[in-house]
Amino acid sequence: MKGIIGAICGDIIGSTREFHSIKTKDFELFERASQFTDDTVMTLAIANWLCEDKDSREVLINSLKYYGNLYPNAGYGGRFIHWIFDESSEPYGSWANGSAMRVSPCAWVANSLNEAQELAELSAIVTHNHPEGLKGALATCDAVYLARTGESKSDIKNHIEDSYQYDLSRKVDEIRPIYKFDVSCAGSVPESIICFLEGENYIDTIRNAISLGGDADTQAAIAGSIASAYWEVPEDICETCMSILDETLFAAFMEFEQKYMLKP
Repeated sequence: MKGIIGAICGDIIGSTREFHSIKTKDFELFERASQFTDDTVMTLAIANWLCEDKDSREVLINSLKYYGNLYPNAGYGGRFIHWIFDESSEPYGSWANGSAMRVSPCAWVANSLNEAQELAELSAIVTHNHPEGLKGALATCDAVYLARTGESKSDIKNHIEDSYQYDLSRKVDEIRPIYKFDVSCAGSVPESIICFLEGENYIDTIRNAISLGGDADTQAAIAGSIASAYWEVPEDICETCMSILDETLFAAFMEFEQKYMLKP
């Protein structure tokens, strides 16, 4: 299975390692405490917006706030959770990786790279209007779109480096020993993309991302969103993660699948 399922599965697999980091690829994918977090909730909020009216900023904001209110304890950053409950809907200049973790549905809806970028920018700018917040969303969306449309890893790498000036020449084994928890786009998105570029398949990509010992669920969601445009997510992994979603989130996922993924 391909699609936004990759971000969801990455989030759930990484959920037990966000605050209990590891520096190895040798770990059980699922534990008793595995759960969806804000990465999944906000990915599906974006999916809901795209199903309702992808041209409407108001619908986007309402969707983010609606799902945020439904799941207030999903693990949002402090400024974002304030935004969810605030009567104002003004962006707050965030440079954090929330813009990148939720962006993947934009790449699956778009009919061109330019459209993907326009949707990605709108999806981010309502909260993450800092240049680095926008860059993280755009780079992630570009990578998903290019992977989805059959570009090679080398072409994806070159495009991201040329367009966003991310250094993707590093190796996971070089990054891992010195890497620390980092929620900024600048300090987590390039590393997540590298985890995909070095991955041998979807699961190997997820293991790469979690083994960095950083913001595990979000980096696995970002890397997984790209990997699931390049490879299939194994069926057993999809089934396990779908069983963890509640009825509301599963319905949002299926609506997106039926509208955009299952069309002839």
